[in-house]
This record gives sequence, structure tokens and C-alpha cells, in this order.
Amino acid sequence: MSGRVSAGRPHETVERALALSRTDGCVVIADERSCVHLRWAGNELTTNGFTHGRTLTVVAVAGSAQGAASGVVSRDGVTEEELEPLVRAAEAAARAAGPAEDAMPLVEGAPLAPDFTQPPARTSPAVFAGLAPALGEAFARARAGGRTLYGFARHRTVSSYLGTSAGLRLRHDQPEGTLTLNAKSPALGASSWAARATRDFTDLGPAELSELEAELAVRLSWARRRVELPAGRYETLLPPTSVADLLVYQMWSASAREAAEGRTAFSAAAGGTRVGERLSELPLSLRSDPYAPGLETAPFLLAYSSGGQAPSAGGPGSAPASVFDNGLPLSPTDWIRDGVLSRLRASRHDAALTGLPPAPAAGNLLLECAAGGRPARSLEEMMAGTERGLLLTSLWYLREVDPATLLLTGLTRDGVHVVEGGEVTGTVNNFRFNESPLGLLSRATEAGRTERTLAREWAEWFPHTAMPALRVPDFHMSSVSRGV
Repeated sequence: MSGRVSAGRPHETVERALALSRTDGCVVIADERSCVHLRWAGNELTTNGFTHGRTLTVVAVAGSAQGAASGVVSRDGVTEEELEPLVRAAEAAARAAGPAEDAMPLVEGAPLAPDFTQPPARTSPAVFAGLAPALGEAFARARAGGRTLYGFARHRTVSSYLGTSAGLRLRHDQPEGTLTLNAKSPALGASSWAARATRDFTDLGPAELSELEAELAVRLSWARRRVELPAGRYETLLPPTSVADLLVYQMWSASAREAAEGRTAFSAAAGGTRVGERLSELPLSLRSDPYAPGLETAPFLLAYSSGGQAPSAGGPGSAPASVFDNGLPLSPTDWIRDGVLSRLRASRHDAALTGLPPAPAAGNLLLECAAGGRPARSLEEMMAGTERGLLLTSLWYLREVDPATLLLTGLTRDGVHVVEGGEVTGTVNNFRFNESPLGLLSRATEAGRTERTLAREWAEWFPHTAMPALRVPDFHMSSVSRGV
């Protein structure tokens, strides 16, 4: 067990913390977590485990309306005796801070969520009942084929209880699971990777794992012919996982306020923002929807701090958010509609500054392309229609180079394959690339079928995505990388 679990049920802890508050406003979030995992290496299970714990976040608001200051303190495993000191620490932080730039009245109360007083959701090792024996069969197939499997499966639930002095009492249960599988050839000369996202692992049983392992075996077979290619621009098929990595970063960077201040790739040259500008000739729509089937996320905002920025070498970023917006309802939002930029992310405060509508982000992201009555092609069908190009497996180590253009750099990983005459004919060296997600959207000539996928770099922080593959005629491989 990780941390110390506080006495009392989560909703009771929220109520006690609110009752202890002595400032003008208070927000309390109790996150109850449980997690199970399996790990394997060298065709053998190596570890398994189960953890659970609680994190309590208290936001104290001192002052009223635009003159308010906020103080935020979060701690794990808060006991009954530590609850009041935690609330006082948040209040002291608020009093020590100057007026908050993003200060707004707290979101007004709503009827008590019907499940607010119910126990938190919990996962257990039973969630792997179908996966664990299927792994044994996959290991046997891999050994017989001269392959070695490595990987990790995790399932976790987070039950979030939100209470405020303005009367909100909200609750959300978030289940999420991930499975990553890496296959390596003898002497570790070649490697391939695949991953799946799930809510409960009922869709990741023996048949699905067998299909995934067979896909990796095929990709390893492509590496029997090795080709060296120099840096340059190549027609490239980006798989859904790579598109997810790039567009999650783009969403993190799409701040209305920073765009209005002329600091980002979403800033208009003549001032203001690029909202209303066409970004892609393809009828692409990028959206978030807390109610999207299979990708459901919290239908209200949970903000643990104010501010936020895109990810950096130190870890993930967060959406521009405001602690004053906690509990704000989230609705389906089109960020790009039919190729045109339609929204930028904005708190209520930033919306007032920029004149744009408030647009907090839900915890998922979907990219779709209007097919005009024609069914979108799968990645395999896109490969069959490629005369000569590269097929990527995944991207890794994404970092921002220039916020003014949203230029990113990163590495290809676990297989770059040559497609000639509609078939894969070999594997080439890995590359470092320099590209902007916005530039890729503007130059993409084809979008495939949208499917649920898992971003490789951002899976830990943003696992809820559905993306198509993209065909880019001139993807910029800036230098050769010697990693596998």
C-alpha cells in the first residue's frame, strides 16, 4: 500500500476540511486511487503489485472577486490529526500571496451529485483474469519464434470528490488501463513496439494479445533487410500513436491568452489570435468530449493549480487552468472544425481578457476527417497505396524548440520501415526529426480511419485519445539516430 489512508470516507474528509475553513472561500478535492500492474521481461513475468492511497488538495481563497488570493496545498495520506494543519497551511499560503491574476468568483453550487457519498471505485488483480494466462501463451509463441517480449500492463481507478464553499459537491470515477508490448529479435538487433488503451481489460484477452504479438512479429521480420538512409524530407506515414503524441502537445500549447499576447504559434501576425483561420486543407476536426464512448472523462473541471504550460524536459505540462474554475461543467468542444481553428483553451479569466469564450479542456482528444461519403482507409490500406515512403512505429523524447512556430524535435523509435510499391521492403535507421504539429496538419495529404490509440510519450498523463494515421509528403528527418 502506498501512503497512509486518511480516516473516514472521502466525502466525509471533504466536508470536514470545508468545515475547518476560515477564509472567504475554499475548494477541496479528495482523489482516491487504486492501481494494479503486471510487468514482464525476457518472456517471463517479473513483477506484479497493487497500491492504493488518497491525495487531498485544499485551495484556500482569501478576499473576494478580483481581489482574491489563492493558496494551494496537496498531501498524500492525510490522517485525521493532519487535516486541520493542511487547511491552515493552504490559508497561510493564500494570505502570503498577492491578489491572484486569475481571480474569479467560485463556480456556484449545484444539486448534490447522487453518488457523492458512495465509496470510491476500486480495481483489483481480478481485472487481469483474461490477460495473465494469455501472456503465458504469448511467451511460448515468442520463444518458438526466436523473439523476446518485454512489457507492462496497468489498471487504475481514480475517484475524485470535489466540494467547495460555493456549494458544489461533485464526484467522478475514472478507470483507465494501458498495455505496452515490446518485441526484440535475437541479440537485440531489432525492436518493435505496440500499445493499447482500455477501460477495464475486457477488450484485451487472448485473441487481442495474440493479434498484437503477431503484428510485432511481422514488424520484426521487416528488419531482416536493413537500409541506410540519410537525413532529409520523406513521404511518411505517421501511425495514430504518433499523431496523438504530436496533437496532445499542440493542445497543451493552445492557450488563448498566450496567443492573444503574440507569444505562440496560435498568434495572428497582425495581432490577436488565429481563431477562424484555416489550418488544413483536409476537413480535419480536433475535439474533446467528456462523453465520447470509450473515452469518457470527468464532465467538470478539476484544477489542482493555476497556470500551466506545455510539457518540458522536467515532465508533463498542464492545460491553462484556474483553481477558481473548479467544478466548471465541461462540454463537447471543437478545437478545429473542418480544418479551421475554432477554439483556444481559456479559463473564465482568460476568456474575459481575450474576448474569446471560456474553453476549459476535457481529458480526451479526438481527431477525425470528414470522408465525404467514402470510408476512411486503415493504415494498412494507406501503406498499400504508397509508392515510396517511410512508415514509423512511434515517436519519443519530444521537446519544444520554438514556441512561436510550435516546432518540436524528437526521435523515431522501435522501427522505421521503407514502403515501396505498396509493400514494406525493409527497415532503415532511426532519425531525429524537427516538425511542428501545425505544419503537419497544413501539409497532410491524407487522414486514415480514426481509432482509439495511446500516445507513447504522454500516455502516463493523457491516455484518452482517438486518432487517424496521417500521410505527410515531406516529413523532416533532420539527422540520423543510431538507437533502435
